Amino acid sequence: MKHLIIILFAIAIYSCKTAEPSATTSEGAFFGEEFTIEKTTNVQDAMTGLSAKDTLNIQLAGMVESVCKKKGCWTNIITQNNPDESFFVKFKDYGFFLPLDCEGQEVVMRGKAYKEITPVDELRHYAEDEGKSKEEIEAITEPQEEYKFMASGVFLKNKAVQ
Repeated sequence: MKHLIIILFAIAIYSCKTAEPSATTSEGAFFGEEFTIEKTTNVQDAMTGLSAKDTLNIQLAGMVESVCKKKGCWTNIITQNNPDESFFVKFKDYGFFLPLDCEGQEVVMRGKAYKEITPVDELRHYAEDEGKSKEEIEAITEPQEEYKFMASGVFLKNKAVQ
């Protein structure tokens, strides 16, 4: 019984992670791994580059369109001038989250870009995380090929710096 309580406590602590920056600068905050911002690729160019390769290891620059409203455990990144093109972003090893109120902020992410087919149950789960209505969730009936990104680190620019 004692071991069960310890295990449940550990699970509770792990599941209650918050979006705490790993480092801050005058221009923004790092979440996950810190990195030197070098040659960045915008969303549109990354999508074009993926048509020829299976994966790209890049620094992806864009704007947060949406973020998981439960934990900040995923986000959609767009280019400001074309919100129809986006990357669905998860964070390496579920190791860090973004603030729930970061929509509209600019980001640079380091990691791996790829294409993947997302099954219906997963799409519905993300729609629920976004707070979509029951009708909107039930309307999801087909898997979807998506551009995805597995981020090992994220630099979130301060709102005032943008």
